[in-house]
Amino acid sequence: MQAVDSRPAPASAPPVVKDRASGRRKRDARTAWLLSLPTLVILVAMLGYPLYRMIVLSFQNMRLRELFTGATPPWAGFDQYAKALTDEVFWGIVGRTAAFTVVSVTLSVTAGLGIALLMRRVHAKVRIFMMVAMMFVWALPQLVAAQAFRWLTDSDFGVLNYLFSKVFGDEWLNHSWFVNPWEGWAVITTLVVWAGIPFLAISLSAGLTQVPKELLEAATVDGASAWQALRNITLPILKPLLTIVTTLSVIWNFGLFTQNWALRDSHPEPVYQTLATYSYTQAFGRSLYSYGSAISVITVLLMLGVMVFYIRQMFKIGEVD
Repeated sequence: MQAVDSRPAPASAPPVVKDRASGRRKRDARTAWLLSLPTLVILVAMLGYPLYRMIVLSFQNMRLRELFTGATPPWAGFDQYAKALTDEVFWGIVGRTAAFTVVSVTLSVTAGLGIALLMRRVHAKVRIFMMVAMMFVWALPQLVAAQAFRWLTDSDFGVLNYLFSKVFGDEWLNHSWFVNPWEGWAVITTLVVWAGIPFLAISLSAGLTQVPKELLEAATVDGASAWQALRNITLPILKPLLTIVTTLSVIWNFGLFTQNWALRDSHPEPVYQTLATYSYTQAFGRSLYSYGSAISVITVLLMLGVMVFYIRQMFKIGEVD
């Protein structure tokens, strides 16, 4: 005689409930797209069309004659790209821009993380004061900040030279910070890092609120040092946010233009050229509009990999949420 299994069958969601949930998700997705549509239209109008025109122009040979007469520029195929890709000056600027990006992003993220960790340890009033001060720096226009740094490092009446002369001697009087490219890039990098720290520090400080205090307390009880707790607990939890803010910093710093353009009085020397300033100089300084457009397209392509990585990280965070 066989035993009869009297256990109830596992409960399963009724088909009607599943259909309702699926329909609700579809409606939510449709609503999200409808709400995003105005923004997408504006982005296409403001960014898509200029990008399209820039790509078309890079395959032409736009000169002053076509600019003033309105005639269609002759097609040049890939000549502008071949000119850029075989130019040693161009590749030198690519390397300089990449090196600046690596150094400035590393310093910015490290300093931002350090300040964020400090903000979690100070009194609430001190934390609020720090956030207000950093928001002021973040809200300051790049051109205004660049002019302030230009005044600080001026060779004739700069405050920095005055302070250095009091500490290290009179040889710092009338010192020009941009004669030596290493010193000049140190000034530019300091400006960019100083302006980028507020966003990083405030963002990472908000992320630190998601780190459970219980884990940190348990690690302390187990004898873990502050560095071990940071490496094994805090950083893994902050990794998604840290990846996002680092990627954004790479995108912003790779497109450096305003800071070195203003610090060099709108005429950056060859050693201070970046991809953004070089493209602008070629297009509007030498009237090589198509060549400048080709350089801009190459810059966009170089940044495309970083942008794709950023978007993938955003989708991963969305899936986790």
